[in-house]
Amino acid sequence: MDGVLIDSEPLWKIAMDDVFSSLGSTLKKSDFQQTVGLRIDQVVTYWNHRENWGIQDETAVVNLIIDRMCALVAEHPYPLKGVIETLTFLQASPVKIGLATSSPQRLIDAVLDALNIRTYFDAVHSAELEHYGKPHPAVYLQTAASLRLNPITCLVIEDSLNGVIAGKAAMMQVVCIPEKTHVPNPKLVLADFHYDDMALFLDDIQREI
Repeated sequence: MDGVLIDSEPLWKIAMDDVFSSLGSTLKKSDFQQTVGLRIDQVVTYWNHRENWGIQDETAVVNLIIDRMCALVAEHPYPLKGVIETLTFLQASPVKIGLATSSPQRLIDAVLDALNIRTYFDAVHSAELEHYGKPHPAVYLQTAASLRLNPITCLVIEDSLNGVIAGKAAMMQVVCIPEKTHVPNPKLVLADFHYDDMALFLDDIQREI
């Protein structure tokens, strides 16, 4: 979802910077590239230990960030290029569409409602319900199960290295459309297919389906 359906990575940076700064953090927004694709609870734990903040109630910090994100999404409800057209095309095809994301359900709901795209998805699953988040494949495997599909028949669209690793670990083929606000990670070559945006991806699948 983040960085694939909606240009939310800049919003995550704003939300984390706002909340972390209130805790006395001196992290820069560029530092957040290290945790792209992780669940927000994993991000908070990572920086809490890495920066020795000594935060006892990490859940409270997570909730503050999610609150800020929901507000930002409502203010900036813009799908990425080609998203609506691709969802519309796939919905009219025999292909099932699942949403598997590291984001918590509260933010999923905010994005689906802000973009008015909830009805396109046959299954929606948050990694917050799994013991492990990405790069573990659990969120993708459970989404495939919800769709009643063999994972090997599924195609993942990802923007981050952690997401690409998760998709590959689930035995799925992976399309990578890199998030544009971060320095491209050369390890994204692990993905099976590469596009600059979803409109270009749509051009190809229209010839295949």
